[in-house]
Amino acid sequence: MATVTENPSKQGAGGSSSKSNLKYMHGLGNEHETEALPDVLPVGQNSPRKVAYGLISELVTGTTFTAPRALNKRSYVFRIHPSVITGKFKPYSQPLFATPDFGQPNPNHYNWFPFNSQKADCDFVDGIATLAGTGSPHSQSGMAMHIFSATVSMKDRVFSNGDGEMMIVPRVGSLRIVTEYGVIETTFGDVVVIPRGVKFRVELLTPHASGLIAENYGLSLRLPELGLIGSNGLANVADFQIPVASYEEREVKTEHVHKFAGKIWSAELPHSPIDVVAWRGSLYPYKYNLYRFVGMGTVNVDHPDPSIFCFLSSPSDPVIGPNLDVMAITPRWNIGDHSFRPPGYHLNNVCEFIYALQGYAGLPDGSITMTNNWTPHGPETETLAIAREMPDDPMRLEEQLFLLFETRFPLQVTPFAENAAELMGDEYTSRWDNFTPYFKK
Repeated sequence: MATVTENPSKQGAGGSSSKSNLKYMHGLGNEHETEALPDVLPVGQNSPRKVAYGLISELVTGTTFTAPRALNKRSYVFRIHPSVITGKFKPYSQPLFATPDFGQPNPNHYNWFPFNSQKADCDFVDGIATLAGTGSPHSQSGMAMHIFSATVSMKDRVFSNGDGEMMIVPRVGSLRIVTEYGVIETTFGDVVVIPRGVKFRVELLTPHASGLIAENYGLSLRLPELGLIGSNGLANVADFQIPVASYEEREVKTEHVHKFAGKIWSAELPHSPIDVVAWRGSLYPYKYNLYRFVGMGTVNVDHPDPSIFCFLSSPSDPVIGPNLDVMAITPRWNIGDHSFRPPGYHLNNVCEFIYALQGYAGLPDGSITMTNNWTPHGPETETLAIAREMPDDPMRLEEQLFLLFETRFPLQVTPFAENAAELMGDEYTSRWDNFTPYFKK
C-alpha cells in the first residue's frame, strides 16, 4: 500500500499549477487501498458475509482473470449500491463522438489549428468531437483521437466507456473529474487516464475547458520497459497520482451515459453511482504531470529516436510497432556536436499524431498534426536553413511541450475533421515550398 500524501503539485518540474488540497496515492502499477470511512476494508478477505456499514463488495476486473500478475488489473470496491442496479439502456444521440470505421485512410499531411468552440450549455460528453481513429473496440485493438470543449459541468449524470480507456489532456481551463474511485483535479500540463468501464463526472473549475482525448481500444496503457537506460528515468513510477476514496450518498435520478461497441447509450439510475466508500486493487484512474518527465537525449552527436520520450505504451507487435505509444516532449536541453538539432526528415512504419500544447514548430498552441504511416515529414524549409548554420552551443528549449501519439495502424479521418474550418490543408504543406537543393558537385 502506497503512502497517502497531500498533493505537492507546483508548476514546472514539481508538477501542475493546481492549488488543490486533494490527497493522492503514488505509484502506477502498485496495489493500492484506500477508505473514506475507517475500518471498511476487510482483513484477510474481500467478500465477507457482511461488509462494514452495510456496504456491498463488488469486483471490477479489467483483464482476463488469468493475466500475469504484473499485468492483472482488478479492484474490489465497497459501495452503497451494487452496479447491477441500472435502468434500461437506450441509444443516445451524440453524432460527433464517433468510432471507426471512418473510411479509407490516406497518405496526406493533416494539420488543424486549435479548436476553440465554446458552445453554450455544453458539457464534457456533448462537447466531444472525433478527429481520427483506427481499429475497433470489437477486436480490442486500435484507438481514436478526439477533441473536447465544455462550458458547463456535468450535473446529475455520469459517463463510462466500455470500448477503451480514455487519456484526457486539458489545455484550456481546469477540470475536477469525480470518479467512482475518488476525485482528480487537473489542468494544463497534466494527463488523466480513466480505465474502461469506470463511471465519472467532469466538473469545470473554470468557465470553459478544452483539450484532447486519446481513446485506447487495445491493451491498457503501461509504463514502457527501461532496458539499457537502467532503473530510473523517463516517467518515474512514483510521479503518477491515484485518487483516494471519496463517495456521495445521493438518492437522486442520475443519467448514465455509456459508450459500448461503438455506440453511445443512456440509462437512468435512481441514485448517484459515485458511492464507493473504499477500494483496493490494481485497477484505478490516475494522473501524471508532464513536467515531471525525466528526459533523455544525446550527449555527443545526432538526434535520438522519439521512442526515448515514451512514458506510456499500449503494446501490440514488438517489431512492427505499438497499438498506441504516448511520448512526452517537454522542456529540455538540446545539444549535439556538429549535428542537425531539430528532428530530421523521416518516414516510418507508424502513424504520428502530435498535440502541440505549446511551442511546437511555429504553430499556434493547441494545433494538431497527423502523418500516416510512410508519409514523409520533417522540418520546414526555413528551419532547415537555420539549423544548418547553428553553432554547437547548448540550447534550452524552455517553452516546448507537446504529446506525440504513435500507432502502427493507419488512422482514418472523420468527416467532421475533413471539413473542419480549423483544417489548414495546403497552407500546412506549403511549409516545404521554396526548397532549394544544397547539392553541389
